[in-house]
Amino acid sequence: MSYDAVVFDNDGVLVGRTSYDVLHEAVQDTFAQFDITDPDPDHVEGMTIGATPESVGDVCDTYGLDIAEFFAARDRTLTRAQQVEIRTGRKALYDDLDTLRDLDVPMGIVSSNQQATVDFVLDHLGVSDLFDTAYGREPTVQSLQRRKPNSYYIDQAVADLGADSVLFVGDNESDIRAAENAGVDSAFIRRPHRRDWDLNVWPTWDIDSLDDLHQICAV
Repeated sequence: MSYDAVVFDNDGVLVGRTSYDVLHEAVQDTFAQFDITDPDPDHVEGMTIGATPESVGDVCDTYGLDIAEFFAARDRTLTRAQQVEIRTGRKALYDDLDTLRDLDVPMGIVSSNQQATVDFVLDHLGVSDLFDTAYGREPTVQSLQRRKPNSYYIDQAVADLGADSVLFVGDNESDIRAAENAGVDSAFIRRPHRRDWDLNVWPTWDIDSLDDLHQICAV
């Protein structure tokens, strides 16, 4: 089938992923901003990857922190850390992204990263003109409930694009599940970190490069 819009995950699809060590250090810095210089390592890890409203609440209860204030600081610090990675070239666009300039359909982005991080990627790397809409998370604990596989942000992007037949491109199983929840087709891209990944989900397409989208969208 043909598609009248394509929506992309960001990290690991359009731009390289951020090193875990960079994110971990940013979370440690967040604790330090609240004069917590020796947080429990499990709490640091839990706030680095896979944070949930419940886990954020538990951590804030442990240290007597305001949930909204702590989480906003966490997201702000993570964004700043990723901006450094982008400026220095350690977090860069994939080489095949320019092939999207010849893809004659409206395009959007849906990321579980912070909105401020997504915006910085687009502006600093000069590709904002490629995309008609781009969604990341708001710096609120509630936004964690809207992350993929929740289809919330995909639904928003599809509405913005006014599309009937949409393809969502991702590099995580949560991306494929989010596409299913949104009722749209999916493509799993085999970036180097996913080359030999065994999937427990069934994407509509399994691709090696963004260039493959030209053939798919012409079907």
